[in-house]
Amino acid sequence: MGLVPTAGGSIDSAALGRTLVHEHVFVLGEEYRINYQHDWHESEMLHRAVSDLTDLKSRGIDTILDPTVLGLGRYIPRIQAIARRVELNIVVATGLYTFNDIPMQFHYKGPGLLFDEPEPLTKLFVSDITEGIADTGVRAAFLKCAIDQPGLTPGVERAMRAVARAGAETGTPITVHTNAAEQTGLIAQRVFREEGVDLSKVIIGHSGDTTDLDYLTRLADEGSLLGLDRFGLDSFLSFDDRIGTVIALIERGYLEHIVISHDASCFIDFWNPTAKNALLPHWNYRHISDDVIPELRRRGVTDRQLETILVDNPRRYFE
Repeated sequence: MGLVPTAGGSIDSAALGRTLVHEHVFVLGEEYRINYQHDWHESEMLHRAVSDLTDLKSRGIDTILDPTVLGLGRYIPRIQAIARRVELNIVVATGLYTFNDIPMQFHYKGPGLLFDEPEPLTKLFVSDITEGIADTGVRAAFLKCAIDQPGLTPGVERAMRAVARAGAETGTPITVHTNAAEQTGLIAQRVFREEGVDLSKVIIGHSGDTTDLDYLTRLADEGSLLGLDRFGLDSFLSFDDRIGTVIALIERGYLEHIVISHDASCFIDFWNPTAKNALLPHWNYRHISDDVIPELRRRGVTDRQLETILVDNPRRYFE
């Protein structure tokens, strides 16, 4: 047992309940939104988020982990306003999301740079975890970074090592966005191991985008959780293949390494909402409750095994 900070206050890890480990509330570029997104209406967006998350709670989900960090538009006062109006727990993160370069705010500051100083990213991440984010009083409960198709670029490596050091210093778990086709989860594990991270406290995000069981079991054999966390993104991998991967991992004895989610959001500015809904009609918060769980049951997954995936494994991630 242990306390887990959320946007609405700290709760006991036993109270997390059924948890989706990778769901965003909003994904947006705040600078772009302020200057160009003229159809954004704050009250309408908050209402939509409250409605979507209340609906998710009614489907038996108690908690979401929201890995929206620097680079994805994290704005905690907005999340707090939503958390006050829903019964579902929203657990927030700290870290940096980039596929290539470090933001210019950090380009010249750091070890060996023009302004030579200890890594400022790690300092900020630790502060978010131990003191709180900005002046909101909300503490981050996990860390997030990314390594996608470009691989371990200098910027990605710096962000990953800053996240890893913050995790090792504070004991805070990590979620890493990876590219399963490029097997970048293995690179992430190597970097984390070099920085002293306990790999059992790491979710290898987007592992469910592949059916390569040899790759997935290599990750799990190092102790990490496998983020089968893009249910509904059928253009990346089909529903049947995603379900089949869960079944195959269970059959191979990796039940305690599986966590699931959608990587969905109430709003994301990467795509036109109408086009997104037409192309990806199942990519929403409802898909796991309405479609994935019933299909897993039909394929022989027991309620006890589902509780392990949805309750026990996410709770252990924090304990």
